[in-house]
Amino acid sequence: MSGQAISTSYILKQPQEKRSVSESWNPGVVCAARTDVGMRRTNNQDSHSMIPAHSQERFDARGHLFTVADGMGAHAAGELASSMATELIAMNYFRTSALNARDSLHVAVSEANAEIFQRGQRNPEFHNMGTTASTLVLLPTGALIAHVGDSRIYRLRAGVFEQLTFDHSLVWEVQASGQVHPDSALGQALPKNVITRSLGPNADVQVDIEGPFEIQQGDKFLLCSDGLSGQVDDVEIATLLDCLPEDLAVEVLVDLANLRGGPDNSTVVVASVTDGPLVNDDNPTARREEEDTLVFWGTIASILACGISAVASVTFLMLDQPGPMIIAVIGAIISGVIAAMSYSNFKEQSRRRSLALRDGTAIQKAFGGNAPYRRYLARPDETLYQRLGKTVNELRDAAKMKNWLMDWDQIDALQKCGAAAMQSGDGKTAISYQAKAIIETMHQLREQHDRSANETAIDH
Repeated sequence: MSGQAISTSYILKQPQEKRSVSESWNPGVVCAARTDVGMRRTNNQDSHSMIPAHSQERFDARGHLFTVADGMGAHAAGELASSMATELIAMNYFRTSALNARDSLHVAVSEANAEIFQRGQRNPEFHNMGTTASTLVLLPTGALIAHVGDSRIYRLRAGVFEQLTFDHSLVWEVQASGQVHPDSALGQALPKNVITRSLGPNADVQVDIEGPFEIQQGDKFLLCSDGLSGQVDDVEIATLLDCLPEDLAVEVLVDLANLRGGPDNSTVVVASVTDGPLVNDDNPTARREEEDTLVFWGTIASILACGISAVASVTFLMLDQPGPMIIAVIGAIISGVIAAMSYSNFKEQSRRRSLALRDGTAIQKAFGGNAPYRRYLARPDETLYQRLGKTVNELRDAAKMKNWLMDWDQIDALQKCGAAAMQSGDGKTAISYQAKAIIETMHQLREQHDRSANETAIDH
């Protein structure tokens, strides 16, 4: 439980800037983050940053920036590498002279890699230190991502949870090659903790740039280290994120990872899009929706014109008026061609927006700039409710076996409310109660650990 001492959790609704900020400025995003050392580590090698724009001018130029990094290396090397990554990426991104955000982000990550590499070369203790780095920028033109390693970035929209980053890991790259099936003996035997790309070990690194992705009000973006994704599966993450406000979501996700063993540091950052500059009328998303509407009604108008011209041509034929009939036939043909083209365009746009969704569907695409790579559905149902409750019940059994002094009354009350909500068909409320039960269970476990530590200190 050493993680309690260095765990941080906070929610941000206004920029944490010391400089003066106009009270009228609405960043249009609500953020929360939590990082924890876990149950088995002595130091936290994760690092993260949240830097919402403090003004309209800053937002227009560089948007809101979020980063999660997971360090690797002996002693303090991993911790240094990840902290350097989050600081340098932000500093380089805001200071670069590149004209557009995409180039600025690529330059920022590449230069951060170069500095981490040089630091490792100068000091033998930091030699070959490295870190993952996943950065999200929310801009007027959409969401942009720069990614190296296996920390992840997701987007939740209307219950659909999409992984927007490709894991630079041995497992993912072998599976992407198509030569090894994930369910085969070899696929199952591949080590899951081997990453193939990181900042720091080499002078140069290949950076994946994803996006820009359209942004809609209500979108929730989640960044995390593999300390979370290794213990909490994607459907659980999706459902908890869908059912909870940002501060509770980051808290329960980290607590759930810890209750399941917490073998690694875990970090979670959530950014939710609210009414504001990300979704105003000038946003490309709004324009795209207007274009879809125009395409739809254009298709309808073309079909009607084709029908009217066809009826007119038949009428003129019956009246034995060949001149007007020919004009009507030509009009029908032209309207028909326009209608066919419009309908084809409309169907293609609809197809892209309504791809068949199956939990864990792998999107077979090449490396870089081709997200999403996985899709899942949030499922606030009985099955997931019971799965989350199983983690609490397993700790309850362990507490009884080891005679831990834990107060289960509040946990029982929360689970009783959750069961009643699920019985009435309110899955989201049920999941919310179960999440609060998980948080309280972790709180009780920390108190038990503190009591044991104090008793041990007195004995000595």
